[in-house]
Amino acid sequence: MLKNLSIKTRIPETAPVLAIRLAAIVSLFGLGLAGCGSPQQATNQSPNTASEASPASAASEKPKVLATSSVLCDVTQEIAKDTVDLTCLIPAGTDPHAYEPKPNDRKAIEQAQLILYNGYGFEPALIKLIQATKNSAPKVAVNEIAVPKPLKGEDHEHEHEAGKKAEAEHDHGEFDPHVWHNAQNGVRIVETVRDNLEKLSPNNAAQYTSNAQKMTSELTQVDSWIKSQISTIPANQRKLVTTHDAMGYYAAAYGIPIEGALQGISTEEKPTARRVKELLGEIKKAGVPTVFAEATINPKLIESVAKEANVKVSDRGLFADGLGEKGSEADTYEKMLIANTRTIVEGLGGKYTPFQPK
Repeated sequence: MLKNLSIKTRIPETAPVLAIRLAAIVSLFGLGLAGCGSPQQATNQSPNTASEASPASAASEKPKVLATSSVLCDVTQEIAKDTVDLTCLIPAGTDPHAYEPKPNDRKAIEQAQLILYNGYGFEPALIKLIQATKNSAPKVAVNEIAVPKPLKGEDHEHEHEAGKKAEAEHDHGEFDPHVWHNAQNGVRIVETVRDNLEKLSPNNAAQYTSNAQKMTSELTQVDSWIKSQISTIPANQRKLVTTHDAMGYYAAAYGIPIEGALQGISTEEKPTARRVKELLGEIKKAGVPTVFAEATINPKLIESVAKEANVKVSDRGLFADGLGEKGSEADTYEKMLIANTRTIVEGLGGKYTPFQPK
């Protein structure tokens, strides 16, 4: 039986001692323990990466399509199959917020005949390259088209990578780019990718339509399944505490409010000691049994917070910023939605039933 947070019984120290403990937790960032990449080197599941274009693919007459992230890569691959020469830039298991373009990424962008990226500031370094290129190919911010009315990121006190502290809570006005965590948004992402592939290669339109219909049908089933799974979680435990504020669309779609997150919508933001203290209070108030780490963020910081709060950290990390590496339980978009739901349901005391497509 998991215990609820009790700061009074767990932390009887004086205020100065508590401040020291909180500062020690936050200092984990300075030691590189909260890095935005996964501990292991990620690999890309896509047919090509920008650094490994082969002579065969270079000579191919197939149109060159570039997708920035693992979710877009998977959706594009499932719709286009082998009709395009697909290059994906950000490997699965890598944090897109912190991704630094490789030397060949610029070349891949310049050569692409269709460029698909997320938008809403999700992959900032790549967006700058895409906007700066002289390539006249269509540059499609897929998530901005699929979800034109996005959620806004929550207000948190934080410190940016540059070290410039935000002294008070404030609203960046940033839009939450993690739209795919709502499977119905995923349907619109599929439709957006399909439409642009059909413009690029009209001769394959029938195939694209058929493949997209299969994906949207499966995503609609997954959407209903997620709702049924979340409903098995006891109502008083149906609350999320995560490492960064990436699950807002999931929370809104499936009725599981986010009670707290260490970081805002970007993992590039560092929580201050004040933010850590606030999160401890939020966990206590919510009475959550489990908090969740993420697959692409080192779990040391959230583990330290959980220890102070006397709650459990799920032994299954959420895939918050993209797919898992090839061969993992979350190496496709659909499987990622299923894996996250399993993690949440089991972590919060629900009854998980495996997804069975019809």
